[in-house]
Amino acid sequence: MATQEIIIQGLTLAGKPFRPSDWVDRMCSSYASFGDDKKLRYSPYLKPKLVDNVRCLAVDMKLKDVNPEGFEQLIQFANENQLGILNEAGEQITISA
Repeated sequence: MATQEIIIQGLTLAGKPFRPSDWVDRMCSSYASFGDDKKLRYSPYLKPKLVDNVRCLAVDMKLKDVNPEGFEQLIQFANENQLGILNEAGEQITISA
């Protein structure tokens, strides 16, 4: 079964690039943790993605079960900043926090 994911675009619904430009890296870092080897490990549920030359954040929908509060914060962030959210087919969707 394919991994279900949503894509939070680095574009506002008005088509403007979202700033700061490193927001995807910041999001991935905020969900990272240190491993036994003292190295930073990104969450397996978030990953940077380039879609049509736009930096985006791919969110594995398993995050909703594993960390419901974290998932809700991501959706709230996207909604508050009017960022587009796409389903796996690339269609614009609306998710409430």
